[in-house]
Amino acid sequence: MSLNLEDKVVIAVSSRALFDLDDSHAIYQQKGLKEFIEYQVTHENEALKPGVAFPLIKRLVNIRMPGSKESCFEVILVSQNNPNTGLRVFNSIEAYELDITRAAFTGGRVPYRYLKAFKSSLFLSAESEHVRVALQNGHAAATILKGVDYKDDDTNELRIAFDGDAVLFNDESERIYQEKGIEEFIRNEIANCDNPLGPGPFKNFLESIHKIQQAFMNEEHKPIRTALVTARNAPSHKRAIKTLRSWGIDVDEAFFLGGLDKTPVLDIFKPHIFFDDSRSYCEPASSIVPTGHVDSGVKNIP
Repeated sequence: MSLNLEDKVVIAVSSRALFDLDDSHAIYQQKGLKEFIEYQVTHENEALKPGVAFPLIKRLVNIRMPGSKESCFEVILVSQNNPNTGLRVFNSIEAYELDITRAAFTGGRVPYRYLKAFKSSLFLSAESEHVRVALQNGHAAATILKGVDYKDDDTNELRIAFDGDAVLFNDESERIYQEKGIEEFIRNEIANCDNPLGPGPFKNFLESIHKIQQAFMNEEHKPIRTALVTARNAPSHKRAIKTLRSWGIDVDEAFFLGGLDKTPVLDIFKPHIFFDDSRSYCEPASSIVPTGHVDSGVKNIP
């Protein structure tokens, strides 16, 4: 009987999100595939530097259910490399002693097509076009933005921060704000405060995280902490809270900022990843914390 990953949360991560591949990627862009292959093979025993998603992945693979030696998460490397050039990435995984044993090397083809085969709950990539297509096909996905050299702390806690509309929730309210303005948005949210918002692309991922958190309710150490960091404020906060309540999901912290800059809050919470659909929030956030742009909703319509 074959193994399966039914009892784990599966995270698919690209090699350029996990490691710093800027040098080799520049060679590929400037000199072509042949030079790229030669470079990677020549340097395959040199460990790559950690990329933006590295602190997150390092924490994920080390979280184990109470009383179990198995990780709660299965991280699968999903890369456009072929097996030949991908060897350097796997050598780097071994060098950093990351518990990643499975990979898909697609030889230049778009890797999102294999997310369904792995039952992936989240896809992290440095390629925005891959993320866009993954989101369009119903997968939680984010483009890892280049920016911060994240200085991780020495705790054992994994911290994840989410925006609300078009990330955890759908963009129905955001559309009203964009099309009719703030006054109509507030009127709509007050009128519908007892009507849950529809799910956004990251609802199922947060639900998976919440289930893992529930297993640690009686444990002194809680390995995962979540936060909602949203531009909503009172009175529109009620609908967000009641939506999460209707889903049976809790977040540990919530910040209703009413359009204020999110970076001061993120700088204190220090998430290992922050997900937002708005470039205007993602770009400043990426200078202080690992940030994933969620290319969904009305704000991202070309």
